[in-house]
Parts: sequence; C-alpha cells; structure tokens
Amino acid sequence: MRYGIAMVVRMRSTKSHRNNRRSHFALTSPRLSTCSNCGKVRPSHTMCPSCGVYRGKTVVDLQKKIDRKLRKQKEREKTVAGK
Repeated sequence: MRYGIAMVVRMRSTKSHRNNRRSHFALTSPRLSTCSNCGKVRPSHTMCPSCGVYRGKTVVDLQKKIDRKLRKQKEREKTVAGK
C-alpha cells in the first residue's frame, strides 16, 4: 500500500492578501422594523412575536396559545399532585 505525498504550499499568502480576502467576512446587523400593530421592534419580513400580526393580518392568535399553555401546565400540576 502506497502512501500519498502531502502537498506543500509553494507560494505563501502574505498578510495583506489574506486580509483582503477576509474583508468580506464582516457580520451585518439584523434588519429590524417596527410592528404596525403594537409598535415593538421585530425582524423584517417576519411575524411580530409579541402580537402575532404580519402585514396587517393576524397570523397566530397568541392569546389562544398562551391560554392553551396555561391549561396544560395546570393539568400537569394536577397529575403530579395526584400521585
């Protein structure tokens, strides 16, 4: 079985060449906009996480979601207390 020969870098990249290549790696801050319904800050092109509205329409009824979560939590507490 023959072992391959490792490749050797012939031309070393200088610091300036390396840094010029990395100049495009900068992070950008997320685009934020305000919700037209509640006025809180949210990411662009997404549903508002605080009120559930996107482009003037209610996408997710958050109050119903919260009520369901509380009801499940109460049921769990009852089953744990009953044991």
